[in-house]
Amino acid sequence: MKFHLLQAGAIGRPVEIEAGMAGQRPDLYQRFLEEIRGYVRLADELGYASYGHNEHHLQIEGFEITNHPGMFSLYVGLHSKRLMAATLGYVLPTHNPVRVAEEIATLDHMLQGRHLVGFTRGFQARWVDSYAAFRGTTATTPDLARARDENDAMNREIFEESVRVVKTAWENETFSFSGKYWQYPPEIGSASHPAYETFGRGVGADGRVHEIGIAPRPYQTPHSKIYGAFAHSMRTIKMWAREGGKPIVMANDPDFCEALWTTYRATAAEAGRDVAPDDVAAWGGLLIITEDKDQAQQLYAQHRWFWDKWFIPFGQRFPNVLIGSADEVSRQIEEAHERLGFNEMWLQFGQGHLDPEQNHDELIAFAEKVAPRFADKDAAGTLV
Repeated sequence: MKFHLLQAGAIGRPVEIEAGMAGQRPDLYQRFLEEIRGYVRLADELGYASYGHNEHHLQIEGFEITNHPGMFSLYVGLHSKRLMAATLGYVLPTHNPVRVAEEIATLDHMLQGRHLVGFTRGFQARWVDSYAAFRGTTATTPDLARARDENDAMNREIFEESVRVVKTAWENETFSFSGKYWQYPPEIGSASHPAYETFGRGVGADGRVHEIGIAPRPYQTPHSKIYGAFAHSMRTIKMWAREGGKPIVMANDPDFCEALWTTYRATAAEAGRDVAPDDVAAWGGLLIITEDKDQAQQLYAQHRWFWDKWFIPFGQRFPNVLIGSADEVSRQIEEAHERLGFNEMWLQFGQGHLDPEQNHDELIAFAEKVAPRFADKDAAGTLV
């Protein structure tokens, strides 16, 4: 089993965030970068498979400030030797998907394949609405998804079409694409150039560009492994089953998780994909590991503060929590694994709102006391 780490991207402790506008303080951002370097280097040494982060913008409050997914993944890669950088992920309704495909392929080369990528739809209206690739696109929430809201439907259409564009760009030397939202190249074609015709491809007999291609192509074959970043609905699960993405599920309802695994495999089979049960989706949760029960509750309260102040008002649910001693956390994983079967776990830790010493203790305790019960290290030192 592989164990991955996931941060929120907070740059302030609770007292600093409560003082207001923490996201614009240069001193806090410099400390944030220094602490990230420490977490990445520690994770690299301990054998974690990857270090994951999200994409969010305009975060003046300081709760989530990873505002350039590719640049941040490069930062992770530059401060590690074998650790994968996990971009979780590009919020596709706010991007040109061909540019995303090219950026990820470039990053894949710079990290020589030490890269994983996820795609998501975006749930924070302030920045998703402002950054939208198409006017009128807005963020989604669980409530909008359940209600089949027309704004949610537009977001989903753009997202799913963008996933197809990214994969098409990765998997072909040159290509054309005509969808509801995106068309490459433009319908009238673009002006050609003698070098295109002599040294490249994609120019038609009319002297116009009829196909385009990204450069470079991905370093990994055929491309970075794709994850469905934090999937919560069966519609999204079915889409990833068709497209070959691996959902990351941090839900604490075992019945829902079991239904998700079953739905994914059935949909994948209909699409001609035979997916082993342990490779359907990755499972995980918020990590709180300590032998001290009082400390466990104190840590839980600090995590709860972060979620209650930030994620819960967005309609997000409090995640599955792996809490307790090494033995207790191990039993939680064992019980979930017996019911679901999975070969990857994602562990969110208290980056930002907890002191580095607390986080380091937990990451070391998990790597030394829990992970070895489920994993061996491969030749590169990764827990697998």
